[in-house]
Amino acid sequence: MKMASQDSPQERPDPKVSGSQAFRLAHLVSDTVNHLRLKLARRWNFSPQTIAYQGYGSTEWVRVLGRVVLTSKPAAGSRAERAAQNGNQNVRGWRAFTSVPIQFVEVDIEIGGVTTRVHADRGGLVDTVVPVSLAPGWHTAVLRADGTEAAEARIYVISPDTPLGIVSDIDDTIMVTALPRPFLALWNTFVLNERARMATPGMAVLMDRLLVEHPEAPVIYLSTGPWNAAPTLARFITRNMYPTGTLLLTDWGLTHDRWFRSGQDHKRRNLELLAREFPNMRWLLFGDNGQHDEAIYSQFARDHGDRVAAIGIRQLSTSEAVLAGGHSETGDHTDTRVPWIYSPDGAGMAARLEELELL
Repeated sequence: MKMASQDSPQERPDPKVSGSQAFRLAHLVSDTVNHLRLKLARRWNFSPQTIAYQGYGSTEWVRVLGRVVLTSKPAAGSRAERAAQNGNQNVRGWRAFTSVPIQFVEVDIEIGGVTTRVHADRGGLVDTVVPVSLAPGWHTAVLRADGTEAAEARIYVISPDTPLGIVSDIDDTIMVTALPRPFLALWNTFVLNERARMATPGMAVLMDRLLVEHPEAPVIYLSTGPWNAAPTLARFITRNMYPTGTLLLTDWGLTHDRWFRSGQDHKRRNLELLAREFPNMRWLLFGDNGQHDEAIYSQFARDHGDRVAAIGIRQLSTSEAVLAGGHSETGDHTDTRVPWIYSPDGAGMAARLEELELL
């Protein structure tokens, strides 16, 4: 019998095929686990809930964000119940983690007299663009899935004449984490409440001053944190007097070609999206030197140099850098027209922004 050689294409497995099969199996396992969680949640009388997050848009469309989950009802008179009565986002971290996403459920979105029906994704997340004509300023979108109470989301419609927008990371930029990165996601999900983190010195004042100087500027908090942490992050932002803004977080789990979602890709993708959505706006970008923000912002500045007003990088202390797994090199930015600002706190960044006449 003739044996195929080691290099025979008939015998060598196609990595694309084997990879595709592996991801199909992974999705099957993921869906099976989620089905079991849903079954248990219904047995324990969890209630379906639509959660709405703050969104943004232009005078011709809005980006609406929300999530549909099964969640346990807090005990009557408990602290959790009192917190829940303050709004959909006021749910403690561990309780948000126990919620189970309802996959692919239909969600009706009503805003500006227009009703649009969409489907949540595999993680129960709604992230969609609704065509609608609205005046600049604040509006309200109502999200409703079958069997849930309506949830309201604030939507900030940006004027086409707005010259400046603000994008900021969260961990180690506006919030001092002081935790090893491998444990950060677990801490944010299970433990974090708005009192368990310190605000970065001077950053809230800096952001407030920027909005006094640029009152129409949208604020986008772009983070690799999970959507489970959104309720607590929103409370942290409010409690520490940061300006309200849209949270753009990510979701753990599979994609069509990866075992786990890439936080760096999430940031790059949303920055590119903002550049396309608002072609006449320049962006002020804030991050930290805890590994990836500098590289991500550098690439964005190379691709869209005329769209970046300045890049502010918070410098981690030695201990923070150790916990963060190191820090990126400051690098040589002399070949770019985009101003780079390095400071350990908001006061240092404010002084440089004053020199750039952005404050």
